[in-house]
Amino acid sequence: MDTRHAPPDRFSTSAERLHEIVAQELGSDDFGPADYRAGLEMLLHSMDYDPCFTPGGRERAWSQVIGVLRSRAAAYRAMRENPGFADAPIVSPVVITGMPRTGTTALHQLMAFDERFQGLQTWLLEAPRPRPPRETWDRFPEFHRTAAWLDRRHADAPVKKTAHAMAAEAVDECCLLLWQGFVSNLWTVGWSAASYDAWWQGQSEAPSYAHYRKCVQLIGSSAPERRWLLKNPGHIARLDLLLAVFPDARVIVMHRDPARAIPSLVSLLMGAHAIMETGRREQRGAIMIRRETAKWAEAMVRAEEIRARHPAQVLDVVQHDLHRDPMAVITRIYAFIGMDLPEPVAAAMRQHGSGRHGRSAAEHGYDIADYGINEQAVREAFGDYVERFGLVGGQR
Repeated sequence: MDTRHAPPDRFSTSAERLHEIVAQELGSDDFGPADYRAGLEMLLHSMDYDPCFTPGGRERAWSQVIGVLRSRAAAYRAMRENPGFADAPIVSPVVITGMPRTGTTALHQLMAFDERFQGLQTWLLEAPRPRPPRETWDRFPEFHRTAAWLDRRHADAPVKKTAHAMAAEAVDECCLLLWQGFVSNLWTVGWSAASYDAWWQGQSEAPSYAHYRKCVQLIGSSAPERRWLLKNPGHIARLDLLLAVFPDARVIVMHRDPARAIPSLVSLLMGAHAIMETGRREQRGAIMIRRETAKWAEAMVRAEEIRARHPAQVLDVVQHDLHRDPMAVITRIYAFIGMDLPEPVAAAMRQHGSGRHGRSAAEHGYDIADYGINEQAVREAFGDYVERFGLVGGQR
């Protein structure tokens, strides 16, 4: 992210300055529908109240808000410059979701070997536009800016590279479009944001999903015939909104023992907190694991209610099965989405899978006891979910 602009003394009074910075950088003051303003202003108030930023963390947080607002403005500038983008169809996209740390990334990377799919490359999430030809990406300053940002991110928090590697040219998560609406759980995890979190839980993300659909159309408008492969754990909490914007989607839901997935997630998030905040580490970790447990347990309950109305559109995959026999899982998925699996694609997937043999999504170190809670307490929050999918034991 761009760090040339010093953070303000008070974030809560800096909304207009924020817009001026972005408008000057882009030469455009079109930020799209104003439905994002309430979330942005709540976020800025929270940044004054909730976190104990380090000086460097304060700069990074301000730079991140600038960057996301810049991405939103860049998207609407590109939409204005490409008025036919909304004619691009999105036919039966394949969407991977599930709680975080359940193998969604591993499956996404595996299926991305099939070049018949198109996906959301990280640099295009930062600067949405019709996807240009691959051989031209190196000519775009936005591509290099994203690559430089990721280099800084991985240097600051190496656990992020171990647990969730990203690259400018690689496909990434839909959440990096959704948070441009400023009503997103992604704003609750980078630093302490309890007041924003409390506000967010009572909000609709429908405007964010409307923005997300437009951005997917925009990015894919240069190749409308290619089927979409999308991935975002957060969709599991908003299946109703996902199916509202993509009514014929085929949704793959990943499952893992939450007593393994949730502490893995918290370990990842706390690794980032180390460069953003000072003090209260033990307290922040204990609060975070309880918050994430409650959040994702509720998400799974809501998902069951929605999927019951769309049984033919949802396929369940247990993470352990993906690790044990990835090609058996892939065969089942391709039957579900109605696509053949050419042998060259299958061979590339097998080679990738063999290179990952023995690895798990939890290979970065963590211990649930570090957060003052035990596995039983996490599992109990999920009711019969663990038993229903047979998730206890082994790598599950």
